[in-house]
Amino acid sequence: MTDTMQKSNHREQEILNELRLAGGSCRVGYLAERLGVSDETVRRNIKALQSKSLVRKVHGGVLLSEDMTLTEQPFQARMRQGADAKRRIAAKFAEMISDGASLFLDIGSTTAYAAQALRSKRDLYIVTNSLSVASTLATINGNRVFFAGGELRRHDGGSFGQDAINFIRRFNVQYAVFSVGAINGGAGFMLHDINEADLSREAAERAQTCIVLADSEKFSHRAPIAVANQAQFDLLITEADPPEAVKAMLTQNEISLILANGE
Repeated sequence: MTDTMQKSNHREQEILNELRLAGGSCRVGYLAERLGVSDETVRRNIKALQSKSLVRKVHGGVLLSEDMTLTEQPFQARMRQGADAKRRIAAKFAEMISDGASLFLDIGSTTAYAAQALRSKRDLYIVTNSLSVASTLATINGNRVFFAGGELRRHDGGSFGQDAINFIRRFNVQYAVFSVGAINGGAGFMLHDINEADLSREAAERAQTCIVLADSEKFSHRAPIAVANQAQFDLLITEADPPEAVKAMLTQNEISLILANGE
């Protein structure tokens, strides 16, 4: 491979990374500034990416293709996306939790907002594989925080693998709290990573009540991994009324719906 080809492939990957960080779309000028190159260089690489069906060019900017959005965005980008809705969902969830409760909280961005909402509670018993959750709730209000071992993923500070699963198996909690990548009427709750699905399954089996926190952007979308047993879940907390197909899926699996709509 020539140096020119190597540079081109590297630049294309940089553009894809910046698009994911920006939430899936941005302007050509922004990409040029971020990468320290000219607008023309960015346009040339966008043209190559479009020929591979990885992006779609629009007036003045570029979008990730729908297939690429099946890949989960980096954690900080997900924290920014739909932040108001996630805060409302987290606040509604926190209303359900009493001082002294025991909970498992996963790695999702909505779960990270839930951890922030729980900072007003005392004497919580927290099990998590999320560095964000652990750092939010440890060392305050008499909480006890147990963090699953294993290598931390670079893009979200999550701990996964067999060591993490074995750690989770040692606990039984009142609540297990999950984020999901998508909610589909046919496939149900879906995730982007098979390791997340494996760990979520273990945590769900060791909780009295399993709660999904998800904003309405997840409705009727798809992600690569379907959660095997939808009936493990007891509650869905979201901020908007789901589509009829999603409501039917919830009813079929006896999952209660709670709306954090401010009413």
